[in-house]
This record gives sequence, C-alpha cells and structure tokens, in this order.
Amino acid sequence: MLNVQSLPNAEEVALAKLSSQALSAVMETSGEVQQFNVVGKDGENHPLTLPASAVKLMIELLTQLGQGNSVNITPIHAELTTQEAADILNMSRPTLIKLLDGSDIPYSRKGNRRKVAFVDVMAFKQNMDNKRLASLDELTALDQELELGY
Repeated sequence: MLNVQSLPNAEEVALAKLSSQALSAVMETSGEVQQFNVVGKDGENHPLTLPASAVKLMIELLTQLGQGNSVNITPIHAELTTQEAADILNMSRPTLIKLLDGSDIPYSRKGNRRKVAFVDVMAFKQNMDNKRLASLDELTALDQELELGY
C-alpha cells in the first residue's frame, strides 16, 4: 500500500495540474492500451505501453495532487489495520471496533491483531452512503410535502 503522509508543496501542485492536463489531452478515448515514448536518463526514447486503466488512474492521481490533496493507493485485496479502516470510514478506531464486534464488518485475526479486508470496508462504506442518500431523499420528500420551500 502506498501511503504518502505529506501534502504536496506549491511547486508539486502546479506541476501535477499541468501534467494532468497534458496527459488528459493525449489520452486515447478508445482502446485498451496507450502508447508513450519516455525519455530516459540516457536521453534515449523508450517506447512504453500502458493499460488505459493505468493512464486513467495516473490522470486522477495527478488531478488530486493538482488540487493540493494527498493521495493514498490501496490494492483491492489489501488487509487493513483497524486504524486504517477507521480512517477510510472517517470514524474513531473504538467505533470501528464496535462495528467489528457487532459483525457489521467481517474481519480476521493475525495473532492478536484484527485485520479488515479493504473490499469489506468499501462495501460497508457504500452501504452506509446508500442509507444516507435514502434518508436524505425521505427528508426532501417530507420538506416538499410540508411545503417548506427546499
């Protein structure tokens, strides 16, 4: 898992923004691969073939850095610590532990440590987001029904 704890400085933000725009401009809109020429340290051109999904990911990464955000890349099959899972869910670690103990999120034990699958954390997050949106829809409908003007 790649985890950079610092925010990009002003120079990195500006370079990332320009790089994102340049990469987006040359991105093939169709096809599964993208061809690039990379100039190596030796000054020679080296052909490079990347999957389109990797180029899209790189554009998103550069876009986020260009907005001054820090970026964290987590492999889909990663096992997270309880703190990492809590951070993703934007909650305290003790709150996450209560969810684990209540079987709301599956986990495994490695020795005396709990490990949570990234996919399970994201499934829980998606489920909670869906419930929040449904509640918001209900509130909006109630506001309309009561003619509160929202």
